[in-house]
Amino acid sequence: MLTAIAMLQRTIPESCRDLAGLLNSADHFANFETLMALQVPSARSIAMRKPKAPEANRARILAAATAEFAARGYDGASMDAIAARTQTTRGLINYYFGSKERLYRAVLERVYAEIREAENELEVEHLSPVDAIRRIVEFTYDYYVDHEYFVRLVVAENQAKGRHMKRFPSLRSVNRPIVDMLGAVIARGQAEGLFRRDIDPIDVHMAIAALGMFNVTNQYTFGTLFQREMGAKGDVPRRRGIVADVILRWLEPMPDA
Repeated sequence: MLTAIAMLQRTIPESCRDLAGLLNSADHFANFETLMALQVPSARSIAMRKPKAPEANRARILAAATAEFAARGYDGASMDAIAARTQTTRGLINYYFGSKERLYRAVLERVYAEIREAENELEVEHLSPVDAIRRIVEFTYDYYVDHEYFVRLVVAENQAKGRHMKRFPSLRSVNRPIVDMLGAVIARGQAEGLFRRDIDPIDVHMAIAALGMFNVTNQYTFGTLFQREMGAKGDVPRRRGIVADVILRWLEPMPDA
């Protein structure tokens, strides 16, 4: 008879190749209580043997941890809750990640790597500087709408004053590519006389992120106060275009005094 764990592993769809896919595949675990009625080895016997399907286990734990940390922040997140989300044990989580802090580090590294990897697929080199900036802005705006857990993790870490991120200097190198991409596009625009000379790519990145994240972070407060749908429910194409126009207008050369 198949064990519940083996049957659970078979429920993970092959299409779940990133955290977003795993976070959206919770329905595949809905029948777990039925599986638990079958012959299940004890937690002690599971812990004593080497876990099977390590990559699938790690991915599932990482997805559950992402959801938990995004919802509750580092301090509020519970390792027991993460174990419950994956129908596993704290011992198995520690087997793969070592500790809560190391698991949190893995989550931060993964979510930042995901957005940077997606940006690398934009292929803006063949676009004009103006079109390249517009593509980067619109991509970023859409990414925040489609990956709210990323935005929530950023907000949670800011509420913690970045104390955990400061311990992970590797995140600086992970996030460098977007600044380099913007720098290359801006340099082309400056060479063609399209962009002003006193532009710092990091300032541009900061402005794009700020205008894009506002739509997600303030969707409930701003939406309630001004009776406007925001986030994914709002007029995404229109507001995305406004943000792109604002950034491009800022980059235009200053008129001669």
